Amino acid sequence: MNLIKKMKEDSALKNKGYYEEQENNWEIENASEGEAADFGDNADAPREVDFDTGFAICAMKGNEPFRCGCAETCEPGTACDEIPGEDDGSLVTIVGVRLRGRGKTYHFSPAGLTLENGNYVIVETSQGMEMGIVSDNPQDVPKSNLKSPLKDVLRLASKEDLQHFEDNKILEAEAAEIARERIANYELEMSLVDVEYRFDNRKITFYFTADGRVDFRELVRDLASVFRTRIELRQIGVRDEACMIGGLAVCGRELCCSTFLKEFKPVSIRMAKDQNLSMNPSKISGACGRLLCCLNYEHEAYVDARKRMPRKNARVMTPEGPGIVEDINLLKEEVNVRLDRETDSAVAAFPASQLEVIRFHDGDEIKKQKRK
Repeated sequence: MNLIKKMKEDSALKNKGYYEEQENNWEIENASEGEAADFGDNADAPREVDFDTGFAICAMKGNEPFRCGCAETCEPGTACDEIPGEDDGSLVTIVGVRLRGRGKTYHFSPAGLTLENGNYVIVETSQGMEMGIVSDNPQDVPKSNLKSPLKDVLRLASKEDLQHFEDNKILEAEAAEIARERIANYELEMSLVDVEYRFDNRKITFYFTADGRVDFRELVRDLASVFRTRIELRQIGVRDEACMIGGLAVCGRELCCSTFLKEFKPVSIRMAKDQNLSMNPSKISGACGRLLCCLNYEHEAYVDARKRMPRKNARVMTPEGPGIVEDINLLKEEVNVRLDRETDSAVAAFPASQLEVIRFHDGDEIKKQKRK
């Protein structure tokens, strides 16, 4: 099956993966996330790949595929000695590393090295060597908790490694300028966000955003002829774009995603409503145009506080008499109540613990619930 000819028909590919020229034939090396590429009779083609770990899915454990690090020796559908979870409960030491100092934290084996948070290290990944920054101190966890075998931390980064990393940044800036010129020449509707040289300089990754699918085959061929190395074009979302570029948030601090945030969690408009925030999009949206990631941070505290508070327009009994709830302050757990008075109607604030909520059911039946 020729995947290149089927790209426009198969919406699952979505421009994800990279192309490599072999014997004048262009073939897609990686399919979309969670799917395997169909290479027909090509026995040397890579098997299904888990894009989170880079490990091949080489067999089945029960009804679910499992992933191991022996992608070059395991045959698809065969048993494997490295099935995660099949151990005696022994402990293994892991350390969290953020590749290139940003994005998701991946776990590696310290391999006997003494590591601390903030150390620059050279690690082994499924794609080769990379530089990273230790984000979590080493800790012991049960071996059964590991989803796949750990790759090793090769060494602490030396001065030469750090200099090589800085030299790669210069090459990345030059590559970005060349790529933008080529994109303009081919009139592609895509925006280049960032360029990454792999630490060993064996591959260059170009990150871009686009509103839809982009046919970048000619661009890849052109870039490969210029840089004479493996080329990967990866389409990313607006949140990943903000993470790579960085900047200041509406609070005045650096963007969470480009500093300490390890992964993106779902954010919904319901979280903003639970926290009594304005529904003005400009006030609850981040630099990426999506809902603020920080809406997640204290959401559970607001939900818990709301359970102890009366609802707006509820009729309550206060130390100064009955009234109707006008507004609530979740942070202070205070309630503004408009009191029922013959002469005037005053609004007073009371702690929620001093109120009794009155609920009307079936006509004259009144139920009072003491707020604790």
